[in-house]
Amino acid sequence: MSPIISKLPKAGTTIFTVMSSLALQHQAVNLGQGFPDYPMDDTLIDLMARAMRQGHNQYAHMNGTVALRERIAEKVFSLYKYTPSVEDEITVTPGGTYAIYTALTSIILPGDEVIVFEPAYDSYIPNIEINGGKVIPIPLNKEDFSINWEAVKAVFNKSTKAIILNSPHNPSGKLLTESDIQQVTQLARAFDFYIVSDEVYEHLVFDGQPHLSLLKFPELRSRAFCCYSFGKVYHCTGWKMGYCIAPATLMAEFRKVHQYNCFSTNTPAQVALAAYLMNKEAYLGLGKYLQQKRDFLQTELKGTPLEPLPSGGSYFQLYSYRNISGEPELAFAKKLVVEAGVASIPVSAFYTKEQNNQLLRFCFAKKEETLREAAERLRKYFSAG
Repeated sequence: MSPIISKLPKAGTTIFTVMSSLALQHQAVNLGQGFPDYPMDDTLIDLMARAMRQGHNQYAHMNGTVALRERIAEKVFSLYKYTPSVEDEITVTPGGTYAIYTALTSIILPGDEVIVFEPAYDSYIPNIEINGGKVIPIPLNKEDFSINWEAVKAVFNKSTKAIILNSPHNPSGKLLTESDIQQVTQLARAFDFYIVSDEVYEHLVFDGQPHLSLLKFPELRSRAFCCYSFGKVYHCTGWKMGYCIAPATLMAEFRKVHQYNCFSTNTPAQVALAAYLMNKEAYLGLGKYLQQKRDFLQTELKGTPLEPLPSGGSYFQLYSYRNISGEPELAFAKKLVVEAGVASIPVSAFYTKEQNNQLLRFCFAKKEETLREAAERLRKYFSAG
């Protein structure tokens, strides 16, 4: 047999697998990967079990159950004063990352350019490259992870097919601002391009700040695939449930890819989620709940030389170790696993080119005892050093 010519020749083992394996090897507290270690709501578990017992165990409609799409449409209207078409504009997917991949696959042809802001969630670039697209990376401003819109305008050309926006941002926790919305709207008036909007942390926003979903803005949602995650909202990342909202013409192309990839998404989970969405407080109270965890970890780490950067949303907060060491981020992150017993993710892993800004990403979506143990280990480590 002839050797396989890889479509992703640069891809290797993800940093999340590397750090989690190292954490397991050294019995470290793992604040690396972005998933909770606390339980989901028993009510949702019971709804899932009831759905299975009631016989909802066969294929659901390709687009998702009608009931779930109706609840999603109602939720979107209550939040963003826009009602997407249940029939033509909402598709339930096996996770938010799947929705992002399918959106990009729907629009990218070989040679198309896609603007990606770095540091960036690690699936974006391989999603683009596997479809023959060209990644145009633009670094966010190092001081506050804001977007340099002049740099964006400078790279636009006839090959620019799409921009990926992510708010709340992974890994920095930065939120899109009204100014950002104005800037991208001006670009939309001047150029023809699509937007893939990664909004999986839409409810994890802190300090009274709003989440500026693209669904609120008619000029932007008319060209956007907006992608969401039930796993991030309801602490059930292992369910791999999400959805995409897009205009009917875009969604028609999205579904062409979707139908030949997974075709249908977990039926009992959809039945359960449709019922659970009636409880608005389960998602409206999420920001306050996670903000308490962010603040708890900050308080616990005050006795260390690690410096927290602002986090306006998501599961994550970045911490700087610039006053401790000039070591490369991956080396320093591994040292903390081996010597301090705490795992994090080096922010350099979210860039296409090697960076060393002395930043680590910590996930605070953990039980208080987990966060307390991690902080205690770090305090002991730095006081001993």
